[in-house]
Amino acid sequence: MAVAVAAARVFGAAAGTSAPTAVVGRDPRASGEMLEAAVVAGLASAGARAVRVGVLPTPAVAMLTADQRADLGVMISASHNPMPDNGIKLFAAGGHKLPDHLEDAIEQQVRAGAGWRRPTGAGVGRVSDLPDSAQRYADQLTESAPHRLDGLRVVVDCANGAASAVAPEIYRRGGAEVVAIHAEPDGVNINDRCGSTHLAPLAAAVAARRADLGLAFDGDADRVLAVDAAGATVDGDQILAVLALAMREAGTLTKDTVVATVMSNQGLRLALTAAGIGLVETRVGDRYVLEELRASGLALGGEQSGHVVLPAYATTGDGVLTGLHLMARVAATGRSLAELASVVTRLPQVLVNVPVADKLAVASLPAVADAVADAGARLAEAGRVLLRPSGTESLVRVMVEAPTVELARATADRLAAVIRAAEAG
Repeated sequence: MAVAVAAARVFGAAAGTSAPTAVVGRDPRASGEMLEAAVVAGLASAGARAVRVGVLPTPAVAMLTADQRADLGVMISASHNPMPDNGIKLFAAGGHKLPDHLEDAIEQQVRAGAGWRRPTGAGVGRVSDLPDSAQRYADQLTESAPHRLDGLRVVVDCANGAASAVAPEIYRRGGAEVVAIHAEPDGVNINDRCGSTHLAPLAAAVAARRADLGLAFDGDADRVLAVDAAGATVDGDQILAVLALAMREAGTLTKDTVVATVMSNQGLRLALTAAGIGLVETRVGDRYVLEELRASGLALGGEQSGHVVLPAYATTGDGVLTGLHLMARVAATGRSLAELASVVTRLPQVLVNVPVADKLAVASLPAVADAVADAGARLAEAGRVLLRPSGTESLVRVMVEAPTVELARATADRLAAVIRAAEAG
């Protein structure tokens, strides 16, 4: 409630109004019902008009924020995190991620507390629903497809999350034969051994149904991973490469350049270079990809985790949209996903997550920095090491690329041991 009040005041001031409009959506977690009520109450108590759009993917809330010409958007979700977690994502007008100065202003307002006069009577904000919100989102995505999906059979793992109803409908509209799994959210089964963090059930379903490919979303469907007909994983780096080549062929890849983060596999860099496509690297996080896309006027960016941004159609990562365009490329070329994805030969990569109490403090300890530098020197040009605090959990993430998976694993485990020892000491 405090965050909603602060957001209403900050965005209202930015828009020059005491009655800003906010679009509010959520994923199907049980706690989302409670938090939606608190957010809507906070907004209305601050004089804002709250428009509820119900259970929808995060990118749908961003799209509807623009569609409704709202001053802000609120998505209640913990994305790929376990069901007990939840959180609040805010969008600025137009459905864009918040710039730092607005985030800072909201934080300051939350800390300042209740030292202000709340509106009363007719000044209290009103609450309404947008019954056709899912239809609006589905219409926009369907219109974006560069090619029909007729003849494709796809298994879609919805993670019992926000895309459970809308994603299968969009793909069926496009002409695909859709088999939906984990598409029956009950408030507690979101991300439970399914979705983009657990691909084994999807691979098994693709084999059982003899599908051409499979797609897996996380809980709020702002990212997607795929599996080919043989059940092999097709990650965000490979999806970026497939889409980059398609867009370059269509003349829509601005400046023949792609944006990716430092977590992207060396194989993506080599594949793009071989195709004459440039690569701009950013810090880890889709917000940094988005910032670079907007600053440079580029048309494609994303992360290895499956956050892919197509600014011509969306203001943020959209797993449903990405899956649609990936399947359109398969249908247009008549080539299998495995063949298309083979343009990227991935260097063996190991990621180890180390639970810690204070991720920022531990990641900056001299002993940890020295160990990372030493590991990087040992690998030299044959690999690389990246260590960073998680953006969503109390973890330090260690990523190692090396010529062999054994060397990558040994190096990552050695660094993880240093992190544990440094925290304990």
